[in-house]
Amino acid sequence: MIPELSNPSVCMRDPQRVEEILQSMVKAGSNTVQVIADFDMTLTRFAYKGKRCPTCHNILDNSNLISNECREELKVLLDTYYPIEIDSARSIAEKLPLMVEWWTKAHKIMVQQKIRKDLLATAVRDSDAMLREGYQLLFDHLHEHSIPLLIFSAGIGDILEEVIRQAGVFHSNVKVFSNYMDFDESGLLKAFKGELIHIYNKREGALLNTGHFQELRTRPNVLLLGDSLGDLTMADGVQDMENILKIGFLNDKVEERKQSYLDSYDIVLVQDETLEVPNAIMLHLTGNK
Repeated sequence: MIPELSNPSVCMRDPQRVEEILQSMVKAGSNTVQVIADFDMTLTRFAYKGKRCPTCHNILDNSNLISNECREELKVLLDTYYPIEIDSARSIAEKLPLMVEWWTKAHKIMVQQKIRKDLLATAVRDSDAMLREGYQLLFDHLHEHSIPLLIFSAGIGDILEEVIRQAGVFHSNVKVFSNYMDFDESGLLKAFKGELIHIYNKREGALLNTGHFQELRTRPNVLLLGDSLGDLTMADGVQDMENILKIGFLNDKVEERKQSYLDSYDIVLVQDETLEVPNAIMLHLTGNK
């Protein structure tokens, strides 16, 4: 077993099964592996020094690209809908229309702000957004071994890409599926492109992008990283899957959500702000013991 799997933050319902999946993946070889990950609070930190880190949407909320009035409106939406998103007593079917409502309203408010494309990089630079500790190793090592990293995010693609770019790890093996801004010819935000991708329809996002998945058919072994139960469907577009190892970051409301995470993810990382465990697994799969 990989030593890092005995870290105090690691919980597993069935360690034996994790061991079997890893053995099977090692045997198949790293050229059969792909990594599918969520972004906000999965590849990025949930908190740093006791302070919450921003999501892609928060980066905009906290920037001077939007007015105070707009910021207030977005906060009201957050306070209304976020408790619904993480409410373990509600079913996904019940949450779904409310999540769509939330992001549709939020995007509409943002479009009214006529956000300038050329100022996005500054907003990211001035923000407290941080990739998790160990990100350099993860991104560089996957690139070095030509392992695709597919990022599915309900956030804002333009901001997400900028975070990765500024961290110096936006390599050619990284593909992003997210909500992208549509700018007019003078560089002002006029709309969001395509269908809304939110926390519970990443599966459809995956299936819509089956073109990308065609080239990945020779990679039937998936390492999945997420921080919500909605992230579990991200790999549903993968055809002929052989093995999937699901790693879940349980960032907050630990006691009330722990059991549902243990029932759904193979490995649950409790309030772990690093990528130490995914990195150890990836090094194991590529033979860098």
